[in-house]
Amino acid sequence: MTRVYLADAQLEERYAIRLLLDDLQLEVVGEAADWHTTLAQAPASGLDMLLVDSKLLPKESCKALAELRGFCKNTIVVVLLSPLDARQQAALSAGVDMFISKLESPEQIEEHLRTLAGSIRV
Repeated sequence: MTRVYLADAQLEERYAIRLLLDDLQLEVVGEAADWHTTLAQAPASGLDMLLVDSKLLPKESCKALAELRGFCKNTIVVVLLSPLDARQQAALSAGVDMFISKLESPEQIEEHLRTLAGSIRV
């Protein structure tokens, strides 16, 4: 089963995403409401995929994502976007695997996550 770590400051959004992940039979191995906690807990959680809200990333998102990649080399990193922002290209350069807009339908988000989960080498 694919193990997902979920990082989003909004409890309601984490809950909604968790329901979606449960429907996809993806296991949530941890949650965080801030970047510091994500960086401290995610690497030890045994995650295959990190879903992180773009608003949680520090201003120097490239540096922060590179640091995370140092701990989680084989993890798929997905940045969840509310509205698209200028940090998108910088995050791609730092190794993000996909962006998913929170404005997409649950079906579209589900398809993205299913595709990514299917690409994880077990």
